[in-house]
Amino acid sequence: NIEYMFGIVGIPVTEIAIAAQAVGIKYVGMRNEQAACYAASAVGYLTGRPGVCLVVSGPGFLHALGGMANATMNCWPLIVIGGSSDRNQETMGAFQEFPQVEAGRLYNKLSVRPSSLEAVRTSIYGRPGSCYIDIPGDFVNLQVNKSSVKHVECCLPPAISTAEHSAVSKAASIIARSKQPLLIIGKGAAYSHAENNIRKLVDLCGLPFLPTPMAKGVVPDNHPNCVAAARSTALQDADVIILLGARLNWILHFGLPPRFRQDVKVIQIDICAEELGNNVRPAAILLGDINAVTKQLLEEFSKRPLKYPSNSEWWKKLREKIMTNEERSKGLALQKSLPMNYYTVFHHIREQIPKDCILVSEGANTMDIGRTMLPNYYPRQRLDAGTFGTMGVGLGFAIAAAMVAKDRTPEKQVICIEGDSAFGFSGMEVETICRYNLPILIIIVNNNGIYTGLDADTWKEMLKFGDPATCVPPVSLLPNSHYEEIMSAFGGKGYFVKTPEELQSALKASMTDKQTPALINVMIDPQSERKKQEFPWLTRSNL
Repeated sequence: NIEYMFGIVGIPVTEIAIAAQAVGIKYVGMRNEQAACYAASAVGYLTGRPGVCLVVSGPGFLHALGGMANATMNCWPLIVIGGSSDRNQETMGAFQEFPQVEAGRLYNKLSVRPSSLEAVRTSIYGRPGSCYIDIPGDFVNLQVNKSSVKHVECCLPPAISTAEHSAVSKAASIIARSKQPLLIIGKGAAYSHAENNIRKLVDLCGLPFLPTPMAKGVVPDNHPNCVAAARSTALQDADVIILLGARLNWILHFGLPPRFRQDVKVIQIDICAEELGNNVRPAAILLGDINAVTKQLLEEFSKRPLKYPSNSEWWKKLREKIMTNEERSKGLALQKSLPMNYYTVFHHIREQIPKDCILVSEGANTMDIGRTMLPNYYPRQRLDAGTFGTMGVGLGFAIAAAMVAKDRTPEKQVICIEGDSAFGFSGMEVETICRYNLPILIIIVNNNGIYTGLDADTWKEMLKFGDPATCVPPVSLLPNSHYEEIMSAFGGKGYFVKTPEELQSALKASMTDKQTPALINVMIDPQSERKKQEFPWLTRSNL
């Protein structure tokens, strides 16, 4: 049941791509193996069945390692098929010879030669991840006796495990006694399609909830119990935290003070036993499938109903913080000065994009501010840098989302919002988008740099000091670059935007023409930054 393959062909794997098409697999030829691997992994997240990345030997395999690591860290199913040198040339210095199976073990759940159907099962069972299959060049056209081929049935869907009843009862008791509870929804909940049961749990018990970035939309962001706009306060003051498929890693500050209370009680729900008790000793452990365990909790609360009071001091504190933060963001969004800031740009984007679009986002400020300014209403419709914080994933993810949407929900639009630096990692995939006529809208929020940049006048002054390699700040990129011309060069529509009016006009035109790929290059103030945060995402501040 593999539907999609992404890759770059060459010796010795070209025939594999042709054979895949012959049996009905859709092959998308990309421009960089890294982007191809990101695309295949996103298919795994969106569909629950692994996408395949096909790469050549040596350098091709090495370029795909970033995608393998990203999939494994994000817990997304992926299969990478790599060509390798002929078996009878091993250790002879063969063309692009490299110890690929051994190297792949660091990044994959399974790394094997020869090809094995075990890879599909391994990629989706337990905690999903990447699997690597190594195919020597002489295997590709190897002739075998047809009667000796062993046909294996499609592997069964992953078994659904439930938590022990005593653990469910203990967790329910802890939640019932809490004064300041908080439900944290992770992308594991999105992957397990737990949205219906989680929504019921939120509504039944009246719990405030905080989604992690890619869990946005499991319960809609406009639900009255969403406290994303009071994130720091919610994390810092909660006395009981229920982790639904979220990990206490850097994204959640490891679950440690000062971001969390010293005496916080953590209820951990996860499919992976090794994750339980990581960084913080849980008050209750529920090992099992997120959807199934949430259903168990619902059944428990139907026997002993719990409704957390909406007029409590905890809710009052959270709502006050939400209001304060939203007012600050609104003030920035409505600023009339030029060049525009991030908040103004996202305000106009939010006004015009469809509620059910698939949002892909990457870039430091672009992704962080966009997460707070652009709401999600449906699950599995936000893709970003994820657990590994990987830049360069955007266009690969967008291509994967557009391929899946074309087959399953053709009315959905894919909108990829990138920083100018992030776009540079995989910008050539614009040609792939146009070649396959994928109506993706790319919006580049362009501040001429990484984190911050320089305006054109300052750039010219800076060059007077000498060689840019010695005097230009490392975070700077070339000012006012016309990235939209890359899209125009391949037959799509490109827009260069400096004002809110121009942005509105470009958005309307792109939203109306749903058949043509488009790129809107939005120039903003090079010094525009995120509003001051109580706590930075990382444990140390940026420069």
